Amino acid sequence: MRQALTTWIMASVRRISTQEIMRISRAWFRRISSEKLIDLSTIQRLFDGSQFGLSGEEIKDVELSLLLLASAHRVGNRQFDHASKLLNLCDFLSSNKGNSVQRVVHYFTKALQDRISQESETVSSKRSESKERKLLYPAEITVGVNPALIWCCLQLPCLQLVQFAGIQAVIDSLDSAKRVHFIDFGIKTGGHCTVLMQALANRQECPIELLKISGVGVKASRQRIEDAGKSLACFANTLDLPFSFKTIIVASIKDLKKDMFEVSDGEVVAVYLPSILRFIKAQQDCLQCLLTVLRKLNPCVMVIIEPVLNHSSPIFIDSFLEVLLFYSTCFDGVEGCIDQCDPNRISVEASMGQEIRDIIAAKDEERIFEHMKMDEWRDYFIRFGMVETQVSMSSFYQAELMLKNFASGKSCLLVRNGKCLMTGWKETPLLSLSAWNFQQEHSKKNCTKKSKVY
Repeated sequence: MRQALTTWIMASVRRISTQEIMRISRAWFRRISSEKLIDLSTIQRLFDGSQFGLSGEEIKDVELSLLLLASAHRVGNRQFDHASKLLNLCDFLSSNKGNSVQRVVHYFTKALQDRISQESETVSSKRSESKERKLLYPAEITVGVNPALIWCCLQLPCLQLVQFAGIQAVIDSLDSAKRVHFIDFGIKTGGHCTVLMQALANRQECPIELLKISGVGVKASRQRIEDAGKSLACFANTLDLPFSFKTIIVASIKDLKKDMFEVSDGEVVAVYLPSILRFIKAQQDCLQCLLTVLRKLNPCVMVIIEPVLNHSSPIFIDSFLEVLLFYSTCFDGVEGCIDQCDPNRISVEASMGQEIRDIIAAKDEERIFEHMKMDEWRDYFIRFGMVETQVSMSSFYQAELMLKNFASGKSCLLVRNGKCLMTGWKETPLLSLSAWNFQQEHSKKNCTKKSKVY
């Protein structure tokens, strides 16, 4: 009886989200940012949590967030001594094992401390590796080989539905093609490829003559990609699906050549780019090189998944706030799907912490990530002669069906944005899914039938 009462009381207490805490903090910070001296006592004196109906713990969360914003404001103004004092307090009050606000503040505090360290260097030391020699995708050393992160990704409906909808978009574009060459720049374990394989194997009309999958990666991921290929070959055998797999390893995108893919006459090429372009764009001229190679391959469709984030504002505090709100929503999404004490949750949040650190602390020429929002990607692709195609309603409906498999599915956002889909947590978009091909007279010659547009 006592346990049931405790459960009811806990369920009846509504704790506002981390993102809401950050939005309140942002609005209130604008009122107090003009104060000459900002410390915890100043914040406690000026902030009135009663007008928001906050609990005592939530008031402490807002105060902690205000400390973080005050620190970022000082960092942006290069007032590093004052910022460091505030960050020391943030570090003391936050934790990677606390509530979601404390976890977010923990990682942003580390990022700001790292930025101060970078900015304070009188002589910038050269990195042992040039930007050209960086890993093709940082995910290769995180999600790619970490079972805990792979497990976490399977628990997050936003990631699962955008991946599933992306593969459905590929299937819709292939239509009656008999020889398919699927080029995957984020194959990981290859689990998503099984959806494509089943769809092609079950096709009644125009039986598939060959499915060729090319997995693209870097040297460190060779074994994993080859293992994925072997697993997919076994799966293809159970489906009686004609199948071949090719591993393509490069040190840099600039090393990628058309001939590496060995595209045969009559093959319909489809390209899958899941959250990869943000890495490639940060490397000088690499995205142009990639798109140049892909144009020569003349894909029937390129499915692109990217985070909905922009941190390019010249004003540091504005950029900081954009990143803070985005990752606060990400942490809310993880909290809604994975238990607070689960060690795997700490792993996936630490991975996001690496991203935060890179965005906030790294110098422009050393940054691994360069994000853009969907409208900016559209402008970029159009200038490169690409044409956006409609992500079909079947992809949308399949994504909706997938959400029903998750207890937290009702908290996920799934909306259209022009011809693309967007998914996120509550009302905040986090990922975009779009489909593209190249604008040229023969852009559809390899497709035996046009994709349907709904």
